[in-house]
Amino acid sequence: MRAPHLHLPHFHLPLQFRDRPLAGEPAPERPFHFKLYICESLATAILMIFGISSVTLLTAPGSPVADVLRAWPHLQIALCGLFFGLSGSIAAYSPFGKVSGAHINPSVTLAFLLAGKLVWLDALGYFVAQIMGAIEGTLLVSLFGDAVGIWGHWAEEASFAATIPNPAVSVLLPLFSEFFVTALLIGMLYWLASHKEMRWLTPWAGGLFFLVMNPLTAWLSGNSVNLARSFAPAVFSAQWSDFWIYIIGPFGGSALAVFCIKSQIFGRIHLSEARLINFGHKGRVPSLANPEVSTASL
Repeated sequence: MRAPHLHLPHFHLPLQFRDRPLAGEPAPERPFHFKLYICESLATAILMIFGISSVTLLTAPGSPVADVLRAWPHLQIALCGLFFGLSGSIAAYSPFGKVSGAHINPSVTLAFLLAGKLVWLDALGYFVAQIMGAIEGTLLVSLFGDAVGIWGHWAEEASFAATIPNPAVSVLLPLFSEFFVTALLIGMLYWLASHKEMRWLTPWAGGLFFLVMNPLTAWLSGNSVNLARSFAPAVFSAQWSDFWIYIIGPFGGSALAVFCIKSQIFGRIHLSEARLINFGHKGRVPSLANPEVSTASL
């Protein structure tokens, strides 16, 4: 017996496609930028993999690095800030970060939204991508721990780099710390980005910033300034104590920074979207294989 011939629908998924700028009104025929969101998710996963791994090595009881650094707690916490920040640099310079702009932080995305450099639909896409990417990265660290027992023990001892408010102080102090540190971070990033001769430093600034800030304020809240960065470790470590701080503090600090910048309190600072600041392409989706060169045309 001869099988009947089935006429299946043909789907064509182009590897290169046109896209609209991130700023401006959504194009009715293409309201979402899934390529950007997927790349942002993967970049955030990279941040978490390297960030959690570095904190685990630096702080987990039994880690040889942590054993050496335990005599110098201020250096230990400073290095945690440096290496978690540099994990963001690795994410930014990955092919995925170069395509999405590597916000890797809902506070940064909110700043671009409030500054008019993102439409709300894209900001929502970035928010979801960052949360999902943070969970993906933390999950990979956890799965590696299942395969390598000692690493799994260390990661659990380090609570997957969870941020926990200091229970010995008023809850207002960790809240203010997250608010202030986020505002300072966003303001610094925009200031660097507005000066052409300093722009190259923007993707690297996070590590240097937290190298300085961690010994000063991390004892209050852990210096998260990033809802996604705190949410995923909380899922895996069940550390949810006063978690609302990591929502209100970073978002409030981001809003304050943009208000100050737009009010020109610190002088005239030109606001640009992240992909233009960091990598020079003009707000259109480039090729994943060659992120520095835009393949879309107006």
